[in-house]
Amino acid sequence: MDTNKKFKNFIDKDKLYALINRNAPTQQELDTILERALKLKGLDLEDVATLLRVTDHEQIYQIMNVAKIVKNEIYGKRLVLFAPLYTGNRCVNNCVYCSFRRDNKTLVRKVLNMEQIASETRELLREGHKRILLICGETPANDINYICDAIRTTYAVNENGHNVRRINVELAPMSIEDFKKLKQEKIGTYVCFQETYDPDLYKEYHPGNTPKADYLNRLLVMDRAMEAGIDDVGLGVLFGLADYRFEILALMEHAKHLEDAFGCGPHTISFPRIEPAEGAPLPEHIPHKVSDDDFKKIIAVIRIALPYTGIILSTRETDELRTELFNYGISQISAGSRTNPGAYAKGETEGHKTGSQFQLGDHRNLDEVISSMIDSGYIPSFCTGCYRKGRVGQDFMDLAKPGLIKEYCMPNALFTFREYLNDFATPETKEKGFKLIKKLVEDIEKEKLKEVVKKNIVKIDEGERDIYL
Repeated sequence: MDTNKKFKNFIDKDKLYALINRNAPTQQELDTILERALKLKGLDLEDVATLLRVTDHEQIYQIMNVAKIVKNEIYGKRLVLFAPLYTGNRCVNNCVYCSFRRDNKTLVRKVLNMEQIASETRELLREGHKRILLICGETPANDINYICDAIRTTYAVNENGHNVRRINVELAPMSIEDFKKLKQEKIGTYVCFQETYDPDLYKEYHPGNTPKADYLNRLLVMDRAMEAGIDDVGLGVLFGLADYRFEILALMEHAKHLEDAFGCGPHTISFPRIEPAEGAPLPEHIPHKVSDDDFKKIIAVIRIALPYTGIILSTRETDELRTELFNYGISQISAGSRTNPGAYAKGETEGHKTGSQFQLGDHRNLDEVISSMIDSGYIPSFCTGCYRKGRVGQDFMDLAKPGLIKEYCMPNALFTFREYLNDFATPETKEKGFKLIKKLVEDIEKEKLKEVVKKNIVKIDEGERDIYL
């Protein structure tokens, strides 16, 4: 099937650039949009374009304050944690911003075998991780059979009674037929970044006759995934490749397209910025560099525009900035990450021989991240309850939009947090984590729910695991 004939390009470049080049809004116009945002119904393209044109510092503060309210109302002080597992650094593409690019001759190239993938998984389980993002580069070695074997291998690992409960995947575009095979492997979210939605810049950054040079094939990958029955998909752009305002509007158009075509928009959107990458020329001269202040604004605007979509932040950013961004809309973060294949099992020094995909900003291990989260009043969540109960795709959104999903998310977060504290935490983290859980349980308003949570926490302390509502 030629998907390019079935599905059409939904990005109107000229229209989007025209929207960001209009005048800044009046205070009244801004107030009207923000009042609408507080109803938790999201915003349309014109509204988002208007917010992106705001340059006044006081008005930007207004936007960020509304984002705080929206974030707290929907997610509270809950953050989902995961770790990436890179299966290799071989790649047929030649992206000018990536260390794994074909023309980088400095790397020791490697594709992990199943035994090595199992070893990486065991190390992540020993840290306390339960959610994995499996990342496979684009190379003939990483065909659908390899990917499916890698997923099965990762799920099959049992380390002292602990196992991976959810695998999300970040993979190159594939056919509908291959997506159907992927669907059978009980994955969570399928993730694929467009990198940039500007077709002309896209061509510039992905030179040569490579699979990734096909802009439309990548743009329509989510259509193929959802056509094949994949429940949840994750979008993303690499900020710094094009005007961030254009990219945000394009993400909005992509989300609307999926909503219109399949009844459900993206489950998550990722927000990486270009970071230094060995052997990649572009990071030395970032064409559209995004400042920290603009990055905060980006997160805030997307949070109020797509209130029920998960926003993911990686360890590219520093620990200080990550902590601040929690307030404005981040709902998922990676922790204890290594982006070089084999580095979890072999150790960071040994793993560096295979090269990192990009430079990390947050080098803390999982316990250090969790300790810092507790200090800021945040609850780490390893919850996979919705996935295993079938609350995915449109079913998830049907619960999320009226606010019913909180009945599950907060208790399940507390359960997985309690597990982590009992099984993996340092004494200091455990002590202050217990105090935070006690406070949050007492804050539960519904008495029946509070009793259920208390009883399940007792069960966890007695040794029972994997409890979820």
